[in-house]
Amino acid sequence: MNKKLWTHDFTILTLGTVVNMFGNAISGFAMGLLVLDYTNSTLLYSVYLVFNNLPRVVMPLIAGPYLDRFSRKRIIYLLNFFAAGIYLAVSLLVGRGLLSYPLILAFTMLVGTVDSVYSVAYDSFYPMLISEGNFSKAYSISSLIYPLATTIMVPIAGVAYGTVGITPLFVFNAATFFLAALFQTRIRAKEAHMGEAPQKGFSAGRYAEDFKAGLAYLRSEKGLFTITVYFCVSTLVSGAAGALLLPFFKSHTFAVPESLSFLLRFVKTEGGLGVGIYSLVMSVATFGRLIGGAVHYRFHYPVDKKFYIALFVYTSLCFVEGGYLYLPVAAMLILELCSGALAVTSFNIRISATQNYVKDEFRGRFNGIFSMVNIIGMIVGQLLAGGLSAVMQPRAIISLVYVLNLVAIYFIMYRNREHVKRIYNRQV
Repeated sequence: MNKKLWTHDFTILTLGTVVNMFGNAISGFAMGLLVLDYTNSTLLYSVYLVFNNLPRVVMPLIAGPYLDRFSRKRIIYLLNFFAAGIYLAVSLLVGRGLLSYPLILAFTMLVGTVDSVYSVAYDSFYPMLISEGNFSKAYSISSLIYPLATTIMVPIAGVAYGTVGITPLFVFNAATFFLAALFQTRIRAKEAHMGEAPQKGFSAGRYAEDFKAGLAYLRSEKGLFTITVYFCVSTLVSGAAGALLLPFFKSHTFAVPESLSFLLRFVKTEGGLGVGIYSLVMSVATFGRLIGGAVHYRFHYPVDKKFYIALFVYTSLCFVEGGYLYLPVAAMLILELCSGALAVTSFNIRISATQNYVKDEFRGRFNGIFSMVNIIGMIVGQLLAGGLSAVMQPRAIISLVYVLNLVAIYFIMYRNREHVKRIYNRQV
């Protein structure tokens, strides 16, 4: 039994992911600033976000069957090389003043397509490099990378944007994707899921058969099906809440204790005190995720208690996220620190267990379906929040959707607990 986690391939993939996430943190920030500066319109910025998410609805589902037949590793590094080219082209267009809003929309759809396929390929390939008994530790590392990259790179990008401009940010982004791809070409792992399919070709008929087999597999696995349905609802709730948080903070009047006012110096407050507090709350939540990920790397929960630990986290987050906006700023910060740590706990239990449980030959299709369902839930939640905001206050809507989440926890997760336990309560 191999208990070593930091094998050559795992180390190479992790290094490439760190570099990749540094670029992603930069690109998301830079593109948002570019669109807002270019259009000076909240509506057009919202349209940009929709265009970015549209490919994420269908591409994971389409990509899944291919990723269960062909090399996931090859797809990962080729997409990174392609992304490097995209961002280099954008830097040239921006530098020469040739970028237009229609081009931005086309670009963001292309990026959304690449990112959605990459995510499914990466999520399906990553478990192949984890040695037996190290899934929980490996996903603890994975959960640290994006928050750490965001914490480091977004403030640096903000300073760079105001001094050297946005073009160098895109050049840096292209360089990180290129470097990540170079790292990933050095991975030597053999991909057993491919079989003989690449030599025989992959027809439309074979694709349709694999697609149907993936859906049949999910339907036959009641635990996986339950988890997928619940997370569709959970993502709907978080999508609705996420769409309303900034409007709430921006319009609400806050009383900030003198003991906390110094913290606002470390966040951007040009949008007013509420925007500054919003940035501070989100930063604290990110720090909580870092703490939670670090704890998970060192500590393993009792195997037979994992499901109930996850259920406790899901329930606790409903009360925290649905109620913290009614509290003073100091209490908000404490609860969001706890929320970040708890969120990593549930993430680690769920993803390490499901990726360990799903058969390798079905992993691409499962991850594709799961990703698509989550994106649909998020979009529905955002639309729901927008519609309800015409008749309700943001804080009330957020509380309402978390009540919906509590209902889903009971009727979906708890009532099907025996099926989910077989997945969550695993030694990984």
